[in-house]
Amino acid sequence: MTDLPEEAARSLARVAATLAAARRRPPAADPAELVAALDTLRRLRAELAAWEPELVTAARDGGLSWAELAPALGVTSRQAAERRYLRLRSAGVDDRRTGEERVRDERARRAGDRAVTAWARSNSGPLRRLAGQIGALEGLPAAGQRRVADVRDALADDDAARLLDPLAGAQDHLRAEHAGLADEVRSVTDRVDRLRRDVSGQHATGPTR
Repeated sequence: MTDLPEEAARSLARVAATLAAARRRPPAADPAELVAALDTLRRLRAELAAWEPELVTAARDGGLSWAELAPALGVTSRQAAERRYLRLRSAGVDDRRTGEERVRDERARRAGDRAVTAWARSNSGPLRRLAGQIGALEGLPAAGQRRVADVRDALADDDAARLLDPLAGAQDHLRAEHAGLADEVRSVTDRVDRLRRDVSGQHATGPTR
């Protein structure tokens, strides 16, 4: 565990020593030490849970695909890896909204997602054409080539809405050598962002039912 931050490593070492003492026969751990170890373990679990989304973010920024991260996250698909990341990231946010506000915001978010999904499906042809062009690219730097692989993976899905995130992820990696394709992706992401904001805003200002 030497790759853990120093203080967490020391804390974990103390917990491990207390556990080793508790396993002896007769137990050599003091009851107060056991309680302290349990409290430390609880705090370490919370800290470790906060580290995971940070590490995933760093890995994604480094060009790793969801498919490459899935085994390390203990899941079997890129979709499950992304869902786990989003769930953990959301859990770490200091959320001071009221219950009613959370319900309203969640409904607004879902309405935005539905609108974007419907738009992508109705524009499946242009999206697949763009994704096909990007998926055929070769010779990009390693990070960019991984994002191209994400686009190819999504292109194999029957749902055109699956293309949106991989296309957005590839955009910055196309700018240097394929500015025209990057501009097309930017047009798509701008359209999606406007649609999501418009629909979410309409629901967020409406009454909660």
